[in-house]
Amino acid sequence: MKKLINRVEDVVKEQMEGLAFSRPELLVSYEPRYMWHEPKQKQVALVSGGGSGHEPLHAGFIGEGMLTGACPGEVFTSPTPDQMYECGQKVNSGEGVLFVIKNYTGDVLNFETAVELLHADGIPVGAVLTDDDVAVKDSLYTAGRRGVAGTVLVEKMVGAAAAKGYSLEQCEVLARRINDNCRSFGVALRACVVPAAGQLSFVLEDNEVEFGVGIHGEPGIERRAYENVDSLVDQMFAEIMENTGYSRTLRIWNRGNGDWDEVETPIADFGKDKDYVVLVNGLGATPASELYGVYRRLAQNCEKAGIRIVRNLVGNYCTSINMEGISITLLQADEEMLELYDAPVNTAAMTWGK
Repeated sequence: MKKLINRVEDVVKEQMEGLAFSRPELLVSYEPRYMWHEPKQKQVALVSGGGSGHEPLHAGFIGEGMLTGACPGEVFTSPTPDQMYECGQKVNSGEGVLFVIKNYTGDVLNFETAVELLHADGIPVGAVLTDDDVAVKDSLYTAGRRGVAGTVLVEKMVGAAAAKGYSLEQCEVLARRINDNCRSFGVALRACVVPAAGQLSFVLEDNEVEFGVGIHGEPGIERRAYENVDSLVDQMFAEIMENTGYSRTLRIWNRGNGDWDEVETPIADFGKDKDYVVLVNGLGATPASELYGVYRRLAQNCEKAGIRIVRNLVGNYCTSINMEGISITLLQADEEMLELYDAPVNTAAMTWGK
């Protein structure tokens, strides 16, 4: 299949070069690979990363009011510990480094190694796992729920908090609260094409969708018959709202003893008459017009359920190369989260405020 690339082995490097040309304020290391910017003041550094193919996540969110740095791996492949370690060293201003880690086994193992290395260097470091995907509790790539588009909201709000002078501990607590109040669900109408493979990663019949798909094309709950956008959004909304009443065990970095604690963590209940931020996210090849069709039905579902939408994002924020599909994210937000959401941000993929 035709792709706008040169050699497969150069895809990530050349896309990093293009982003750097478009945003001259970004700084780049190609060996090992990471990108960063210099904040205007000393503050907690917020670093994320993961396999490429999900753009603009993560490098597209480097800038004032969001990420300090990002480590891109090869397509759908975790970055290595040396990328994360050297990026953490580079961006540390003395206030500490917080890693935002999507819950995929490779990412978790490699980021945890980087945390331990930075801690051994005497650098204050923290880690927060995002696991907002409620489609499956375990998958091909994870133990527990997957981290998907809700990660964007964590990065936005915690980035704003860091810019306001929050401490490392305050940023960690905030990030976990956002994640625990966030739920996402995705559906694919057509698979993506990984450059190295050159063909669809899976095949769906014309009348079916992958219900609960992961952002690497991982299977969801089932292959389900497709009728129309309204019925599909109704089914996705029901899955998000019904996913409640249980907790999961998360590994949390304990800076005091330099080790990982296993902590039983409940997911938050979604209540009526609360404020919500919603994200209708394209997976790479879904037209904007169709995303707004999805948002229309989602807004109707929310109104009927007593869910008060106070902020919304519609567009491509966490993609799966050129997958045709969508994900829906709901975040039950408190006053602090909304203030941080509204704070100025200036990145390649998200810009508002002064």
